[in-house]
Amino acid sequence: MFAEFLQYLFSGLTSGAIYALAGLGFAIIYNSSHVINFAQGEFIMIGGMATATMVAAGLPLPLAAVLAVVATMAVGVALEKFAVEPARGADVTAIVIITIGASIFLRGAAQVLWDKEFHALPAFSGDTPLRLAGATLMPQSLWVVGAAVVVIALLWWFFNRTLFGKAMLATSHNRLAAQLMGIPVRSVLVVAFALSAMLGAVGGIVVTPITFTNYEAGIMLGLKGFSAAVLGGLGSGAGAIVGGLLVGVAEALASGYLSSAYKDAIAFVIILFVLFFMPSGLFGKKGTDRV
Repeated sequence: MFAEFLQYLFSGLTSGAIYALAGLGFAIIYNSSHVINFAQGEFIMIGGMATATMVAAGLPLPLAAVLAVVATMAVGVALEKFAVEPARGADVTAIVIITIGASIFLRGAAQVLWDKEFHALPAFSGDTPLRLAGATLMPQSLWVVGAAVVVIALLWWFFNRTLFGKAMLATSHNRLAAQLMGIPVRSVLVVAFALSAMLGAVGGIVVTPITFTNYEAGIMLGLKGFSAAVLGGLGSGAGAIVGGLLVGVAEALASGYLSSAYKDAIAFVIILFVLFFMPSGLFGKKGTDRV
């Protein structure tokens, strides 16, 4: 019984690490601009698809991963410059609709650039499972969790130890005051989209050996990342991490003990629960915006 629970826990933490990265992407952009970027899932898809394509073409995996991250960040910057920035001054609802449109556009572009087939990556360090207390843990799960931990640590260092990171934090607390102090808030928003795209790309790369990827792979991952961000409190980085892990574990337990048919419904149940009973989430600021 304990081994079964541990197996579900391992699965949930693996999924939760990806949701946490996606949720962090939502939080970074929301903090910088109060925009909810529903194209976040497409960053995950592009990272995985680009890496799989380049590896299939003969590039070494590390080089393909780096190039895929850079390409995804370029897509994130382009999204901000050509879709979000021209709409500055519009209300929140309009910008949300723009990001939904960008999500649809990116999926269509991916379908044209690649195809409708599923693409795979080899496991980074083999497929021999590790055994722990009767449960099995795939080495790729350790890569997923490890990559999430490293990326989160680097983001903490960036926001707390670099001048531009502190400028981004200042902008998130008070945009007008930051602008009056000479902080280039437009550049902050561009960097926010680039960082968000990087988070998505890393998540897409490390999860592809487990789940495979195709042009629609980002839809559910993005929505579950949004669920993580809402559960943790929109705009809270720590909340996005905790929310992602909770969503992943809840999903795995429901799938294991109830039915796998409920797997994708858990994230939406969590969103509804949070909206009804604690709109600020676990770590969010009190008060809500109407969208």
